[in-house]
Amino acid sequence: MSQEDSSIKPDKTIDMQGLLCPEPVFRTRQTIKEMNIDEILEVFADDPVAEEDIKSWIKKSENELLSFNKDDKLLKFLIRKVK
Repeated sequence: MSQEDSSIKPDKTIDMQGLLCPEPVFRTRQTIKEMNIDEILEVFADDPVAEEDIKSWIKKSENELLSFNKDDKLLKFLIRKVK
């Protein structure tokens, strides 16, 4: 897993800046559910709890975290749908 890979082009992006737990992980889960296998979701969030929540959910859901970047307070995830 690379920290930042600008060559990856997401199929869908959701911006959850300003939303607090559990909204970011809930919306990430809902969006991935609607996507096709191998599609990539880009997620932006700024709730500090979202980092651990989303990473934990990715492990449990068996999807793949392609990259994670934290720039000041902005969190950026690239997640590939596996199942």
